[in-house]
Amino acid sequence: MLLLPLLGWAATGAIFFIKPGYGDAYELLAVKTYPLAGEESIRTQAGWREARLVRTILGTHVLARTDAGWRNLDPSSLQPAPIPGEEGLMRLLRDAFTANPDRYGKIVRLVDRTATTDTGVEVVLDWDRLSLQQKGKDTARIDTLYRIHYLQWTGNKTADKFVGGIGLLLLVALTLLGARLALGSLGGFLK
Repeated sequence: MLLLPLLGWAATGAIFFIKPGYGDAYELLAVKTYPLAGEESIRTQAGWREARLVRTILGTHVLARTDAGWRNLDPSSLQPAPIPGEEGLMRLLRDAFTANPDRYGKIVRLVDRTATTDTGVEVVLDWDRLSLQQKGKDTARIDTLYRIHYLQWTGNKTADKFVGGIGLLLLVALTLLGARLALGSLGGFLK
């Protein structure tokens, strides 16, 4: 029982040190952008904290950050840009997937703004930020190792704190027992 947390920490710690598969699992997938034509400009409005003008395969977008968060705006009217239909979303996602086609493959299902690919990766579009989040089986596996490493074994925050406290107590007990045995052996060696 004393060795269980120690073995879990050692095994997961070695994986975290080596980081196999982390590159793809936590890759920052971005919406592909293109150079602006040159004549576009941003008409700012009061209350904007920052604004960006970007061009994607779907056209030009004004991304404005306000106190309420980011908004994806139509550059001509500065009204919220409507979320494109399924074909527009597919074009935008397929264009982004060209950055790493081996990881993302082809879209097999699109529900709302979440795409699932034939490689098992799930990609979620945040339309207001014009950003993407991706996760696959490798991401879930690494997240599970993280929960093991940090003694988050039950999924319940309160229970995990209890289990973590017990794990730490067991580790301290194992350390003290090992130190006592080592010092006792050292004492016999010196006689």
